[in-house]
Amino acid sequence: MVLKDVFKRPLLDLRISVTDRCNMRCRYCMPREHFDKNHVYLPKSDILSFEEIVRVVEALLPAGLRKVRLTGGEPLIRKDLHKLIRQLRELSPELDIALTTNAHLLSKSIQRLKQAGLSRITVSLDAIDVDVYQAMGDTTSTPDSIIESIDKTLALGIPVKVNTVIQKGINENQVMPLISQMGSRNVPIRFIEYMDVGATNSWNLEHVVTGEELRHKIGKEFGSIQPIKPDHPSDVARTYCTDSGYVIGFIESISKPFCGDCSRARLSANGSIFTCLFATEGFDLRGILRMNASKNELSTAISAIWGQRKDRYSETRSEKTNLKRIEMSFIGG
Repeated sequence: MVLKDVFKRPLLDLRISVTDRCNMRCRYCMPREHFDKNHVYLPKSDILSFEEIVRVVEALLPAGLRKVRLTGGEPLIRKDLHKLIRQLRELSPELDIALTTNAHLLSKSIQRLKQAGLSRITVSLDAIDVDVYQAMGDTTSTPDSIIESIDKTLALGIPVKVNTVIQKGINENQVMPLISQMGSRNVPIRFIEYMDVGATNSWNLEHVVTGEELRHKIGKEFGSIQPIKPDHPSDVARTYCTDSGYVIGFIESISKPFCGDCSRARLSANGSIFTCLFATEGFDLRGILRMNASKNELSTAISAIWGQRKDRYSETRSEKTNLKRIEMSFIGG
């Protein structure tokens, strides 16, 4: 039986945060002044084991779960992540197992991830220019090293997409170089409107570049772009194609909310289920997991949580500007 919420939205996708730690300090996600050496991370004992994560996924497969995405923080910080992927793959050969990563550690991990059964990878890359990249990510790494990891991943036959957060006056000038670099590799790129996730990224509507604005600029540079029909109504990106075959997507949570078709739940590293990226609270699953709940008991608990879901934050954003939301680094993007 497919799980549906108050608005009849099914639970199809589960985003799993495997750690709340990250090796970057992106200004729009984990700004260093809030996530410095004094920041208190989750103790190891609070973090779900691979076996506990697998039990949650196993409980949801009969209810229509079709995709899991491993996130963080930075998921590749989690030791032996390939072992989790192997366990998830053993549950179902059809399960779509994706990974979102900043790719700093991808090069040395990718072979084992492929062998374990990973389906595809999304790489976060906000700039081609070294100075812009390092300023946005507050990092000493370089975009060249990330692109090398992308190339290595492609060479192994693993599909790659690139996600780019665009902030007005910060990396708008990186849009065309990124499209050229990724388009020449047949890698779809998705531009994400800067979102008001959490409470530490100093979000302001004036810093948002809308998808419509970007499409106008891209059209001037690459010619007309034509919309591509989505694979599923719950797909978050509105996707277009240039005459040369470059695939470009736009995730427009600010200007064109897609709450009405949202089918995603999020499992935090410490075992709470969140029913929205902009949530103010989660629902504890770790407790019942550690009381050895059965698969049916887990499914029933999640069904009760999802069945009460009314989230549509992006559609009502102006009414909720003062809510203290959970940080994106805690529940995954």
